[in-house]
Amino acid sequence: MTCDLLVKNVRCWNRSANAFESVNLAVKDGRVAAVLPRSHGDEVSAKTVVEGAGRCALPGFIDLHVHLRDPGYTYKEDILSGCRAAAAGGVTSVFCMPNTKPVCDSAEVLSYILDKAKSADARVFPVAAITEGMLSEKVCDLTALRDAGAAAFSDDGKPVMTAALLREAMKIAAENDLLIMSHCEDMSLAKGGAINEGMIARKLGLKGIPNLAEDLCIERDIMLAEETGARLHICHVSTKGGLACIRRAKERGVRVTAETCPHYFSLTESDVIFYGANAKMNPPLRTRDDLEAVIEAIRDGTIDAISTDHAPHSAEEKGNDLAKALNGIIGMQTSFAVSYTNLVQAGHITLSRLIELMSYNPAKITGLDKLGLGMLEAGSAADFSLVTLGCEDTISPDELAGKSANTPFAGMTFSARIDATFMGGRQVYANKKYH
Repeated sequence: MTCDLLVKNVRCWNRSANAFESVNLAVKDGRVAAVLPRSHGDEVSAKTVVEGAGRCALPGFIDLHVHLRDPGYTYKEDILSGCRAAAAGGVTSVFCMPNTKPVCDSAEVLSYILDKAKSADARVFPVAAITEGMLSEKVCDLTALRDAGAAAFSDDGKPVMTAALLREAMKIAAENDLLIMSHCEDMSLAKGGAINEGMIARKLGLKGIPNLAEDLCIERDIMLAEETGARLHICHVSTKGGLACIRRAKERGVRVTAETCPHYFSLTESDVIFYGANAKMNPPLRTRDDLEAVIEAIRDGTIDAISTDHAPHSAEEKGNDLAKALNGIIGMQTSFAVSYTNLVQAGHITLSRLIELMSYNPAKITGLDKLGLGMLEAGSAADFSLVTLGCEDTISPDELAGKSANTPFAGMTFSARIDATFMGGRQVYANKKYH
């Protein structure tokens, strides 16, 4: 066999055998040509040979929730820099949210994003707005946006403000099998809040955001999805109550999926004291009880995916004033390391379950599995990373690949390292420590 790339002696997950196996991975024309036993490696000639001994080959991670800030806010991030950060974290596909300037609610903005993404180091799938300008006044022409390249729909950063308007959008989505991605937050309860409502907010003299703001909106959106039959994906779930709502809805057969982010199972509101504005996001870091509920929801299948809500900001926008600092942290470059350390290494889930959460399930939720994404087997897209597990690795601020550095995770030590990332068989990242 002649191929373009051969990764030798690498451990690869075999879904049918439910085990890791040491194999040789042959890639040709951007797809996995064969997964061969190690003993068959000499039968393959390749233009490029990579030694994978001591490493795992994992399917490219699919991040369902990122902010690339392009167009309009490219001083924070742009499509190319954001995708470099993705590749550095083993992320090969990203779903970028529409709160850009202008808002992604037209064929023109979609075209701009898709054209610029052609030279990026990750596959970019634009999420278009549900309402025009994300103003919650009029539903966009969702089918026209789908035809122009929208992969899903969200007014992320805030919810669709009225149940009537969201119901209208969900009816259209149900009729056309479109995916609605919902930022669940009752703005009347959250307005003016800086961090989680509780002990730390009181200690710092800050207005808090109660769990109820998230829980109420999750329940509302689930009820609308149940009534309309729409596919609903709930973004960045952080509360025990919200997870209970989702669990009950799944038991009733509602077409709902949910994601959480690494910071919600690795940090709590107490960490705001240590990391300041770099631990301020929306929804906010919650209590230890909420963190444990998130982990349990990951264990029992209530949570379907791990995303990052990658949200770059300048140092000035973060500043030192928690009340005024903008919400959000970056996360793509650290997502696997944080997740592996806090979930797998900690004994909560298996590595195969983490692959489901970061690769298989996101592909199924969005239909990318039909393109051969989210898996690593013969015939699939050659999107994968080479990972060292069980190591001690620290990502310093000067190693961050994007434009912004607003993260509490830089400087922490984790027990996994992304060594190389391939997209369509093309190497898009190589860790200096790998060489």
